[in-house]
Amino acid sequence: MSDKTLPFMIYAEATPNPATMKFVANHLLVDDGLVYDFKSATDASKSPLAKQLFTFPFINGVFLTQNFVSLSKSEDVEWNEIMLEVREYLSNYLNAGQPVLSENAIPKTAEQSDELVDRGQSDHNKAETPIEEKIIEILDDYVRPAVEGDGGAIHYSSYSDGKLTVVLKGACSGCPSSTVTLKQGIQALFERMLPEVKEVIAEEQ
Repeated sequence: MSDKTLPFMIYAEATPNPATMKFVANHLLVDDGLVYDFKSATDASKSPLAKQLFTFPFINGVFLTQNFVSLSKSEDVEWNEIMLEVREYLSNYLNAGQPVLSENAIPKTAEQSDELVDRGQSDHNKAETPIEEKIIEILDDYVRPAVEGDGGAIHYSSYSDGKLTVVLKGACSGCPSSTVTLKQGIQALFERMLPEVKEVIAEEQ
């Protein structure tokens, strides 16, 4: 566990999505398992940090989970031009004790918020059959850690007639390599571990 007496330190880490950079902190930013995905400043009413990040003209997406923030930028700037500025801003903001989330950011249940996904409950609550439960277990144990390592998140959406639909968020959403990841990575994994799954597709959000 991290020592909360230590100041926040931020480092930047590239993701497979060239438009998205992962900024990692040495402390948790939100409770483990919670995901917040904001597409605009209007969306970000539940996160003062996200709202401030959207004041940068080049930021067009903020994804918060665990101990990192994945930021998506516009095409007219390069990360090497803005990365130090963003990293310094995050460090100063957090070390000043400014809030990541507002007090009303965590509803009583995950279903009450479009931005919030409680991976420990909501995915498993969607399982209505043994095969769906097995699919979610494989996603939790084998897929989610790798996706989070790339600055994103993956969630179960539905399964029918051999077709598994998932939701990709953060760096994985809109990533040019996400189709390859789905077909060569996730789908190949299910072909080995659960052959009933014939195809994996990403749901647009």
